[in-house]
Amino acid sequence: MVILDSTPLGVTRVRRWGARGRLSGPALLRRAIGWYVEVMRNTPFLVQLFFIFFGLPSLGIRLDPILAAMLAMTLNMAAYTIEIVGAGLDAVPHGQTEAALALGLRPRQLFIKIVLPQALKIIYPALTSQIVIMMLESAVVSQIAVRELTYEADMLQARTFRSFETYFVVTLVYLLMSMALRRLLVAGGRRALGAGVS
Repeated sequence: MVILDSTPLGVTRVRRWGARGRLSGPALLRRAIGWYVEVMRNTPFLVQLFFIFFGLPSLGIRLDPILAAMLAMTLNMAAYTIEIVGAGLDAVPHGQTEAALALGLRPRQLFIKIVLPQALKIIYPALTSQIVIMMLESAVVSQIAVRELTYEADMLQARTFRSFETYFVVTLVYLLMSMALRRLLVAGGRRALGAGVS
């Protein structure tokens, strides 16, 4: 299986700034981010993947299957994360922001020291679930011939005609991987953010 990591530092910045831009950016930026989020959240991931892999070549943009899969997963994950992060930023009481400004904190210090730690605790369970969901959705990339677990299972059952056993094992592998990933993320969250992370 290919677990495509869609959380490099640059993408994390895009999400954070995307959430902030959607909440308090210029009107044109808010509208553009809003359209992007709505399109990505209201279309199937498989269609997005096919559009990137099969549709973009008609515009002269040809991507390797793995690169197309990574791009589709990153764009999809970023849209959901913008909404999650935006909700977390909204959930921090405005009184805390006003108190920090009254104490003389600059906006950057306010965001990093006051707003972000509280928002992360609020959104961490949703982010954890979204990462696990994206790991499970990586099974779909076998449709564009990316050699991952589902692709290999398809090849194996085509040779052996043992569909039940093949997909039963694949189901168990995905189940174990998702449970292990969730526990790892929760343990990491508790270590980084303190108690109360579940």
